[in-house]
Amino acid sequence: MTEKKPTRYSFLPKPLDRLDFLGVFERDPFGNSLFIKRIMIAIVGWITYFRYTVYNKLTIEGTEHLKDLPINNVVFLSNHQTYFADVIAFYHIFCSVKWGFTNTIVPPVYLFWPRVRNYYVAASETMKGGLVPRIFSLGGAIQVERSWRAKGQDVKREVDTTANDRIAAALEHGWVISFPQGTTSPYAPIRKGTAHILKNNNPIVIPVVINGFRRAFDKKGLRIKKRNTQLSVRFKPPLQYSEAESVDALINKVREAIEQDIPKEKLTWLS
Repeated sequence: MTEKKPTRYSFLPKPLDRLDFLGVFERDPFGNSLFIKRIMIAIVGWITYFRYTVYNKLTIEGTEHLKDLPINNVVFLSNHQTYFADVIAFYHIFCSVKWGFTNTIVPPVYLFWPRVRNYYVAASETMKGGLVPRIFSLGGAIQVERSWRAKGQDVKREVDTTANDRIAAALEHGWVISFPQGTTSPYAPIRKGTAHILKNNNPIVIPVVINGFRRAFDKKGLRIKKRNTQLSVRFKPPLQYSEAESVDALINKVREAIEQDIPKEKLTWLS
């Protein structure tokens, strides 16, 4: 995988930006203040913390694979179960790892100075569906126009080619969470765009397998549906791949890595 020097952006002109050692005037590649983003992540973190530790129980495995990762050019590929609860859990874990915790988000002291170089890929229509999603978008949403689905319906439209540029900019600055199936439905096919992200940016790839979120939360992940649910987030070792591999080969690797092969008992065989 490619080691890239992390980008840095500031509201201050050069060379005055070097005086901002506290990062007060630092921004992300999309023009958002990292200082405000840090405050927002902390607020959302405190509001949601008990959803993962009291109302439900979150089990975390494999954060040892995150300890020595570079600050940027890392993509986390995961199966998807809710719009926001999954991502919020990832943010909690990333921040706790930054503070030196292993496989736990207890205690939440990491929320006093959370990690802000985090981004996640999300459908534009999801992030425009009300005030709360619009606020969440400031936390690092990379909005893409899905070419295959809109408003719960299957569609066919032109591929959002600008999405690749936004994802590349986010990878140069930090870590990116992507849900390669592009839907919360289990065992959905892996979208080809995921393979192009790997081929174009050659990032470190951390596969993630999550479970329990669909039972605990509503589809948006904002309302608790069932308490005392066991939630799990399991980080796997970095995926070994080559950007020279074919799109189909990468898709197969990703599908297997995030454990989204359809179980044999769910297959219907035609005679």
